[in-house]
Amino acid sequence: MTLPTEPDRTLPRRAALAKARQSRRPSRLGRPAGATREPDYLTAKDAGFPELLQQTWQRATAAPDLATAVDTLLTLAGHVPADIQLRALPLEDETALKVLVGRSWRDDGRTTDRTDGAPTAFLGEIGLDRSGRLVVRVPSKGPLSGDADLVDGVLRVPWSAEDLADYQVELALAADRWHASVADCRQWLMAAGADGRRELLGDLTEAAIRTAPFILYAGERQYTNFRDRNTLTGKTLRPGHPDCALSSLAAVPLELWSDSDVLLVVCLTLLVRSAGYARIEEANGTQLTLDHVALLLERTRTAYNAASGALPPVPAATSHTVADLDGLARALAGRRREIMGSVQLYREIYGPLMHKIERVAGPVKDDARRLEAELCAHLRERLPLTGDTLADLAAHLEASPGLLAEPHGGFGTGLESLVYETVRAATAVFDADFAMSRGMRSLPALIEALRSQEYAEIAGWEIPHFFCCVVPSPEARRLFGGSAARLADTSWAISSRMQYNSWHFLVGNLPKVPEIAARDHFVPPVIPDIAYYSDQHHNGHVAARVRFTVRSPQAVEVLGRRFNGFMDLRLLRCEGLPFDEQDLLAAHRVSAFVAKATSLAAALVAGGARIEVTSFDSRWHWDSIAA
Repeated sequence: MTLPTEPDRTLPRRAALAKARQSRRPSRLGRPAGATREPDYLTAKDAGFPELLQQTWQRATAAPDLATAVDTLLTLAGHVPADIQLRALPLEDETALKVLVGRSWRDDGRTTDRTDGAPTAFLGEIGLDRSGRLVVRVPSKGPLSGDADLVDGVLRVPWSAEDLADYQVELALAADRWHASVADCRQWLMAAGADGRRELLGDLTEAAIRTAPFILYAGERQYTNFRDRNTLTGKTLRPGHPDCALSSLAAVPLELWSDSDVLLVVCLTLLVRSAGYARIEEANGTQLTLDHVALLLERTRTAYNAASGALPPVPAATSHTVADLDGLARALAGRRREIMGSVQLYREIYGPLMHKIERVAGPVKDDARRLEAELCAHLRERLPLTGDTLADLAAHLEASPGLLAEPHGGFGTGLESLVYETVRAATAVFDADFAMSRGMRSLPALIEALRSQEYAEIAGWEIPHFFCCVVPSPEARRLFGGSAARLADTSWAISSRMQYNSWHFLVGNLPKVPEIAARDHFVPPVIPDIAYYSDQHHNGHVAARVRFTVRSPQAVEVLGRRFNGFMDLRLLRCEGLPFDEQDLLAAHRVSAFVAKATSLAAALVAGGARIEVTSFDSRWHWDSIAA
């Protein structure tokens, strides 16, 4: 076993193993790990998403009318766009909401006016299930309590005879569309042939393994790689597991595939062809239908065309058939590659539903320039660099890269000092509760392994081979009862998780030798994102109160090889206002500066320099925060 690359890696093996059995929590350094009977910091069982669902339901039941109650449920009390939830509904529920309150994601020109005070012909229900979806009892269904996993009770909704008639007409139209699209998907899959379908299933299985958690629907069926509800290969189901909806289809004749499975395979294929595996997350929490895919692709087409400058516009799909949408998906993938170098793409993330929306950033404005100027002022005071912009500072560094290998500011290397001072400045300038940046401890070890093509060795490296420097604001202890010790423990917990992210992404840049293919990893991220209300599902996010964030991943060049997602800069706010686009644009320039320094350091190491990151372990976080 390769011992972790840490400051004490030169210890004898027995001493190193003894230290490995000690707690790494800053407030428990030197004590045996796992010796406490219960966690030091308990989190309420209903904290995060369960608490939000309860709050949402309480607001809905207190709403003055049905329309307001429905809007509260659709937006989860203002935490997500209603459009996402509207596209999560199966046909019957979608149609019922259109008839009862006039809410629909479609723009088809059909409206329904209800007659108040009309006699009740059917008493329906509306509820909220524990996945966050609004659920409706329609005339063909029994009470919601018998089928749905409800957050609480139900809202009783009277239907008039007119409502029932409108519902019948609307549902027939929607059902016709749905059945026609399923038939089209079956024909497309049939034309692909058995070998083509197996290839599609293999690619989508790989997508499920290499993509962050997602939850999708096709009719009443749920497809997810998330936690213990897995119906797709992911953290719970191994590749080829019989419970995986994709793996189970490999040897089944197409005629025996369910309509839901047909939609799953075709819609995911279209999404992946338009932008790679990450596009799947832009459908998170919604129904897999050709109409929904068409909406997503059309929104993307409109955004790309607006950002394409002199390039000819990507034409719209002439219909919602699989063939036309496939052509649009491939055209969008090509256009995306063409504009990536000239515009900044990013994603908005809505934490309660893990839903992502790709955006094209506008121009850098005064707010972003001001943030950059303030950060540069901090760095000029603390680093031996000059310049008014981050590009100027990077140019100075490129002219004198040896600074990165020399001790500076109490650190063993200038690289460590630069990482720390940049993160520290970002915490202050962006008014963040925490800022952080991650990377690899031993560039010499990475370069040596790359030169000898020891990819299996890299795959075997463990989380302590990586680092993350976390710097909280001086006021952040208010979030944790005023305790500096708890703030240090929380910072280290964040650091450990970010080290895991580096471990999780690194090997995704390497040749797919068997050891790499077998190693758990995600496709490395390449564009930044802004997240809203991330303190919902991830237990660590709930405990650390990770509410609003900016994440800016960057590539680093090592021996001429591009390592996407090698490092990032993250900004975190636990309360207050979310970050905005100008914050993201400024932060992305900051992370590019650190990435440039890391690439320069790698070049120095390739030439014989010895640059090791020995700071930013649990002891460092204790000394810098609590001591």
